[in-house]
Amino acid sequence: MNSDDEILQRLETLNSIGVALSSERDIDSLLERILEAARDFAHADGGTLYRVRDRQLVFEVVRNDTLGLVLGGKHGQPIKFAPLPLYAEDGSSNDTTVVAHAALSGKTVNIADAYATHGFDFSGTYAFDRGTGYRSQSFLTVPMKDHAGNVIGVLQLINAKHADGAVRAFSSADQQLVESLASQAAIALNNRQLVEQLEVLFESLISLINNAIDEKSPYTGGHCDRVPILTMLLAAAAERCKIGPLADFRMSDTDRYELKIAGLLHDCGKITTPVHVIDKATKLETLFDRIALVDTRFEVLLRDAEIAHLKGELDAHAYAQRCAQLAADRELVHRCNTGGEFMDDTQIQAIVALAKKSWRTHDGKTAPLLSDEEIENLCVRRGTLTSAEREIINHHIVVTIKMLEALPWPPHLRRVPEYAGGHHERMDGKGYPKGLMREQMSIPARVMGIADIFEALTARDRPYKPAKSLSESLSILGEMKRDGHIDPDLFDVFLRERVYLDYALRYLDPDKIDRIDWKKIPGISPDFALELATSDPQRT
Repeated sequence: MNSDDEILQRLETLNSIGVALSSERDIDSLLERILEAARDFAHADGGTLYRVRDRQLVFEVVRNDTLGLVLGGKHGQPIKFAPLPLYAEDGSSNDTTVVAHAALSGKTVNIADAYATHGFDFSGTYAFDRGTGYRSQSFLTVPMKDHAGNVIGVLQLINAKHADGAVRAFSSADQQLVESLASQAAIALNNRQLVEQLEVLFESLISLINNAIDEKSPYTGGHCDRVPILTMLLAAAAERCKIGPLADFRMSDTDRYELKIAGLLHDCGKITTPVHVIDKATKLETLFDRIALVDTRFEVLLRDAEIAHLKGELDAHAYAQRCAQLAADRELVHRCNTGGEFMDDTQIQAIVALAKKSWRTHDGKTAPLLSDEEIENLCVRRGTLTSAEREIINHHIVVTIKMLEALPWPPHLRRVPEYAGGHHERMDGKGYPKGLMREQMSIPARVMGIADIFEALTARDRPYKPAKSLSESLSILGEMKRDGHIDPDLFDVFLRERVYLDYALRYLDPDKIDRIDWKKIPGISPDFALELATSDPQRT
């Protein structure tokens, strides 16, 4: 190959490396590729890439073929070398070393033989050589400047070699190519740093929203943190799956980041939901628990009974019966005021009958013991919310979708609104807000639906219910699979890959991680139940 062909080949290589560097997302991989490309260009035996941080040069990547050094970067061992200061304690420039001089001056230093050069302190190099038996001879030290001309790093190559392995000086052609590479690399590195800074800022803004929701309601803040974690656990488990309908499911790093962001933002619409609805701990609670008002009415009835007894209108037996009945009625109201999974018809009928009783107000008027609105609240069958309040809660997902769809998402995050907005949809089309069917939903959106439900079932920071045990939560989830609420394939992965247990060990209280009787979990076949029971780590 003649010199012109070699130059053309090097330029083509430089161009391809520039493209590759621009597309590299991982900082450690990028730094490693920069140094390796520079070494290839100059046929260097070794090299180091430094970054400028806090007025110091920090070792990022070190490579040396002769010594077998592979330190830093994506694939190397950790670097234990101390950073090199760029300035002395008095503030003066510390440019006695070649690499510091290149960083401070912004100029390339090309040295043919370190042992025959004056003007730089090579004592560290000499000590290194004595300790390793190496001979550091030729040096090419090139500053890496960003688009504004600021030095953000330094490339230092050691011992250029001829084809026969003999050490030589770095040629002017070597220097020009490495300088060109350093320029491209600095821009690529700076761009990657800017992207990372923007990502950090973006996630900080998301955290700001979640913290605002947390300040508004501490019961939803933990949910906003835990759902993304469980979402990513289940997504990773689906990727590991080698059998069944999800065997071909794969996600790139970009896909995972997109899903993570969607998880962090899935309840951002709750920032508009009234606190008294989000935090409604009992059925009669609004700005305060109105059970106190009902208790006052019972106190009035007890006082009236006592007065009647003292006046001789009630004998002792009748008075005792009246007090016992009032105590039982009050206990019924207190019991029904607590939210639960199911309130039966008998309790509802008892509340309706109780409401027909009357009491005398402060102005002597007769009024029903319970108002129509109080009856409606106390007769809520599941949880603590009335139908109207449930609509208010459900509206948060509509707000979430509106907020997210209004943002100018870049291409790699364009599905965030879809993922975040689909976690209340059902596989049978009976979910909200869009009533989507399973085939209309992406797998990541279905993943988030299961994560949202399981986190809510096991959460211990809800004001309206205690945390459910692991077996209770899986039973409810199994019923949801059977009823067409959640994705059946993902439910199976959730069990087979032990996602539920991984999450439980992190976030559930130990007393809630109970033994599971797999034969009693709805929605799984006898064969699958036997498979789960056989491999259940809780059996041992």
